Amino acid sequence: MATSLLRKKSVIFNTLLTRFLTTSQRSKGTLAFEEVRVSTDQPYHRTALIIHGLLGSGRNWKTFSRNLLSTISNPSAWRAVLVDLRNHGRSAEVEGLNPPHDLTNAAKDLANLVESQGWRWPDVVVGHSLGGKVALQYVENCARGDYGESAVLPKQLWVLDSFLGVKKPEDEGEVENVLKTLQSIPPTVSSRKWLVNHLIGLGFSKSLSEWIGTNLKKSGDNMTWAFNLDGAAGMLRSYREKSYWTLLEHPPKGMEIDIVRAEESDSWDQDTIKRLEALSALERGPSEGKVTAHVLPKSGHWVHVDNPKGLLEIMAPKIDAI
Repeated sequence: MATSLLRKKSVIFNTLLTRFLTTSQRSKGTLAFEEVRVSTDQPYHRTALIIHGLLGSGRNWKTFSRNLLSTISNPSAWRAVLVDLRNHGRSAEVEGLNPPHDLTNAAKDLANLVESQGWRWPDVVVGHSLGGKVALQYVENCARGDYGESAVLPKQLWVLDSFLGVKKPEDEGEVENVLKTLQSIPPTVSSRKWLVNHLIGLGFSKSLSEWIGTNLKKSGDNMTWAFNLDGAAGMLRSYREKSYWTLLEHPPKGMEIDIVRAEESDSWDQDTIKRLEALSALERGPSEGKVTAHVLPKSGHWVHVDNPKGLLEIMAPKIDAI
């Protein structure tokens, strides 16, 4: 009982520490990012790279990242790097992130960030929605040698509720509906409260509306988007056009690709689910990596909003085992 109590106190203390041990950086021509650590008493030697989804930013994943680091057995050895993708968050203001705004360039931005900062290549890469396909593109390019001989594949890749193949023009879900709605709203609004109430009035959930509202920034007496809406739309088009089934059928040696499907998400059809489950059940030889499928219960597409606790329970034990 005493051991359990000490462990609980340690988790609480570590979580409080991470509120202060965050650094935020942005360099010309490279993505803006924020680093989250539990403690700086000893050097980290593990990195988890966290990639947000469409119309989000790295800070959307700060709380989850703190909780993840606080849950693993040796949190001081880890850091989480929360990036803002091109056209999103503080990266929307970075010069040099030029078109085309597609998955290939978004993935190259990640490699450029690692190289420009002189980091070791990340041990774990986590991507949600659009970020999940950016992560898949990053791994595909890295395995092909596009990032040079020094590039090292992550040990684990987590793809959180991303559609894995090509989307048909008629297949539009909540993500597409959100983007269309935002494109219909004036570029400046009076307040975050007005936006949230407006979105709720259009039928979006309160939690999703409030999350979208976090992507506003001050512009004089009003507020405007913290992302480049047109650039983000281009990234969504690329997301819909790309397929990563070949990568999943032949995952690179030495790495595991974990696919998390949100139980209540509209991003999945039965054929895709069956195909993924078959790949997850496949016995592979030593020359290939592994694909594992997970289901996150009681969650729609916005996994970090709908069921962050359940997501943590899926991810933390596997990351801790690295």
